[in-house]
Formats: sequence, structure tokens, C-alpha cells
Amino acid sequence: MLRVAVIGAGRIGRVHSEAIASHPQATLVLVCDPIGTAAEDLAASYGARSCKDASEVFADPEVDAVVIGSPSTFHAEHLLAAARAGKAVLCEKPVAISVEEGRKLEADLAQFDHPPIMIGFQRRFDPSMAKAKRLLEEGSIGELNQVNIISRDPGPPPASYIAQSGGIFKDMTIHDFDLGRFYMGEIESVTAFGQELLPEVTEAGDYSAGVVVLRGKDGAITTVTFNRKCATGYDQRIELHGSEGSLRMENQTETSLTVFSTSAAAAQEPYLNFFLTRYAAAYRNELTAFIDAINNGTPVSPTVADGVAALVIAEAAAESARTGATVTL
Repeated sequence: MLRVAVIGAGRIGRVHSEAIASHPQATLVLVCDPIGTAAEDLAASYGARSCKDASEVFADPEVDAVVIGSPSTFHAEHLLAAARAGKAVLCEKPVAISVEEGRKLEADLAQFDHPPIMIGFQRRFDPSMAKAKRLLEEGSIGELNQVNIISRDPGPPPASYIAQSGGIFKDMTIHDFDLGRFYMGEIESVTAFGQELLPEVTEAGDYSAGVVVLRGKDGAITTVTFNRKCATGYDQRIELHGSEGSLRMENQTETSLTVFSTSAAAAQEPYLNFFLTRYAAAYRNELTAFIDAINNGTPVSPTVADGVAALVIAEAAAESARTGATVTL
């Protein structure tokens, strides 16, 4: 039984805690968060212990693995400390707050042997997205030409969260950048357009919407259309278009009900309204892959290198949006 600690008792810490507690090969033993009674309250829900200082997690001999859901500015620090303590690590994105910090982390990790380290791009483990990858590799749609990603949130996070997130390209669309690499391979250039549509987000110094175009080294193109606000819910759609066909992943609703009446034709329920609900299966599958890497020695993916590659795209997108120029990687 893998004994797991979670750092961060916010919304992402809660979803990881639930996944760990319900997994037959894992048990939640410790929750860490310095703010108020957050760690204590979350830990009590699962019969786990709690603490406020992350150093206690790394020093605890009863912890085999650590899930890092702390604020983005602490990810690299916490990841390195956990690895040095001999703990396996599942770290939320971004792997670091900057490319420079991410590359230093890679260099530091290369200096010693450590247990598996996985970066939390959970969408790779979504059943539909994972199957699309398998079909693509099997040649079901021929040569990949285009990837179209729509990524819209129901509403923006608090300004306090935005201020420490690293910006929308490192916080929100970094998932889409990883998917672009997941399907297309390495990226050659990035062109981004940012929009300031929500005053509260603009005041926090960030974009609230926009479009990013990624050109792959093999000639395929990914477009990412993103927005911090979508009136119909959590809008998550992807299309892979190839020389011999297409793959399409649509939004999910609570049920498959369609209503026909005098006031509407073919009306469906709103999209699922939270990423934790939409990607619940992905988080469970991600944890299983992490545990398999620890117990069975299966390859770790996504890796720290994948996390840094996504950061490179994110910083290029920020530069492109600011300057209006295409950035070549």
C-alpha cells in the first residue's frame, strides 16, 4: 500500500486526496497546508494526519510519495526537496514558475538517483483523449494535419489566485500546450493573441481570453482558443484532423438528456461546470499510472522534461501576445 502525502489543501489538493483515498493501492497519510485549518479539515475527512510545514512531509518516514498541489511558485522547490528525501513525486503544473527555474530543476535532479517523478498534465489520462492518442498512433486518421482545441472556463479564479499563478499561459493554457505536444510532437513556433475582456482579470495583470497557434516541426498546426469565462459551463472540445479522417471530443453534460418542446428544439443541459468534475476520471487514471510507475517500474509520463517543454511554449505565447510577433523555439 503506497503511503501518500498531499501538499496543498485547496481545490486541487481536495481532488487528489479523494483520488488517493479511494484507490485500492494507496492511502492518504498526511495533508500539509500552512493556511488556517485547511490541512486539518481535509485530513480529518480521510482519517489522515495534518501539518503546516512542508519540511515535515519530506522528513516523515511514513510517507512514500508526495502529491504537490501547492501554489505554482513553490512547485520546483517542493519537488526537489521531496525527490532528495527519496519520495516519489506527482507535481501539479507548472513544474516551475519559469523556464529558467525548470531547467535548473532538471539539472539538479540529474545529479542524484530518485524515485519516479510525474508532472500533473491529467488530460493525457482522460479516457477520450487517451483513446484519441492511441487511434492516432495506429494510423486511424492518417497523417495529422490540424489540432483544434477549445478551452473555456465557467468563470475566472479569484484575483489572489491569478496573482500567484504565473499568468494564464502558465496556469490555464499550459494544459492545451501539453496536449498540442502530446498529439503533434515538438513545437517549432508560437503565435499568440491575448484579449482583455474581464476587468477583474485585467486589473490582476493578466489576459482573460485569446488564441494561440502552435506550428509543429512536422508541419501540423494546433490552434488553442481559450477564455476565462463561458456562460454555458466548462467548454472543452478537441478535434484532430488527419489526411484520412478526424477524431472529435465533445463537451460532457451531467446526463445525455435532450429536450424538445415548444420553447426549444434539441436543447441539452449545460456543460459540466467545474474541471474537477469534467476530469474526475482523468485524475484517477493519472494516479494509477503514477502508482504503476512506482510499483512496477513502468515509464513515467508526463516527465519533468515535458513540464519544461510546456513552460517554453507558455513563455513564448506570453512574448508573442505582448509583442505581436511569432516566436520561433
